[in-house]
Amino acid sequence: MYRYIVSASCGILISIGSFAQSTGMKSILDEISQNNRQLKAYQSFIASQNLGNKTENNLPDPQVSAFYLPFGEHETDDYFEYQISQRFEFPTVYGARSKRIEKQKELLELEYKTMRQEVLLDAKKQLLELQILQKRKELEQERVEQAKLVYDQIRRLFDAEQIGILELNKAKVAWLQEQFEIDQIEIEIRNTFLKLQKLNGGNAINADQIAFLDDPELPPMEVLWEEKLSADAEVQQLTARETLAEQQVKLEKNKILPDLSIGYNYQGVNSSNYSGFLGGLSIPLWNSHNKVKSARANLEYTQANTGAETAELYTRFQEDYQQYQLLKRKFEEYEETFKDLNSEELLFKAYKLGELSFLNYYREVEFYRQAYNKKLEMEKELLRLKAELLKHQL
Repeated sequence: MYRYIVSASCGILISIGSFAQSTGMKSILDEISQNNRQLKAYQSFIASQNLGNKTENNLPDPQVSAFYLPFGEHETDDYFEYQISQRFEFPTVYGARSKRIEKQKELLELEYKTMRQEVLLDAKKQLLELQILQKRKELEQERVEQAKLVYDQIRRLFDAEQIGILELNKAKVAWLQEQFEIDQIEIEIRNTFLKLQKLNGGNAINADQIAFLDDPELPPMEVLWEEKLSADAEVQQLTARETLAEQQVKLEKNKILPDLSIGYNYQGVNSSNYSGFLGGLSIPLWNSHNKVKSARANLEYTQANTGAETAELYTRFQEDYQQYQLLKRKFEEYEETFKDLNSEELLFKAYKLGELSFLNYYREVEFYRQAYNKKLEMEKELLRLKAELLKHQL
C-alpha cells in the first residue's frame, strides 16, 4: 500500500505549468525555512546572545555606604555617615559599545542567513534528487515492460521446445533485475521524502506542491561572482567580522578615558551635620594597558583573513563554475546523441524479428542503458553544481 502511495505521489513530480513549477519549489523551501528545527534553535540562540550583548552596556549598580562609630574616646555624640554613589564609564564609551553591539547583532544575523542558505541548499538538492529519481523510475518502468515482453516471448519459444531452459532463465533474471531496479528507486524516493520531512521540522512535504522548473542559465562568471559578493552570507560574514574588529578598536580607545562617579554624602555628629554632592574619576594608568594594541592586532588579522578567505572562496567558485561549464558541454553532447537514437527500440524490433539472439540483444541493450544512466548521473551532477553556484539566491 505504501509503495502505491509513493508511486502515485511521485507521478506528479513534473508539472506542465511554468508558474506552478516556479512557485512549487519556492513554497516548499519557504515552508522548510519556517519549520526547520535547526533554524528555529539558532533564532533562539540569537535572541539570547543579543540580550546578553546588551547587558555589557549596563551601568554598574549604585553603591550605598553607611558608617556608625559609637566606640572610642570622644566628648561629642556618636558619629554617623552615609553615602550613595554611582560609578560609570566615560559617556563616549557607551556610544562606542552600543555601536559594537549593533555590529555583533548584524554578524549573528549573517550567521543565521548562512545557516539558512545551507539548509535550503540541502533541501533543494533533495528536491532535484527527486526530479532525477522520477526520470529514472519512468525509464525503468518502460524497461520492465520490455523485459516482460521478451520473457513472455522466450517462454512461448521454450514451451514450443525451440530454446532451452538456460535462455529462459536468463530472460527471467533480466526481468527480475529490472523489477528490482524499480523497487530500489522507490526506496530512494521514500528516503528522499523522509530527508525533506526532517528538514521541514518533522512535517510531511505535500506531494501536490512538488514541481520543478529548470534554473535560469548562469550569467558570466565575473558577473555571478559580483552577485555572490553582495548576496552570499558566507562572504558577507567576512566583511562583518572586519567591521566588528574596527569597532572594537574604537571602543578600546574610548575606554582609555577615566571612569567617573557621582553621589551624595551625609555626615552627622553632635547635632550638627554636613551633606552635599561628591564626584570622582579614575586615573587610567594600568587597566587599559595594551588593550588598544591588542584590538589593532586583531583588526590586522581579521583584515588579512578576509582577503585570504575571499581568495579561497573565489578559487572554489571558479573551480565549480568551470566544472559546471565542462559538464554542461558533455551533457549537451550526450543529449544530442540520444535525441534521435532510439537504440533500445530498434534492438527490440531486431530481436522480435529473430535477427538477434537473446544473449546478443541483452548485451547490446545493456550498453545503451548504461550510457543513458550515465547521462542521468551527469544531469544530476549538473543540477547539483548549479544549485551550489546559485546558493546565494536562496
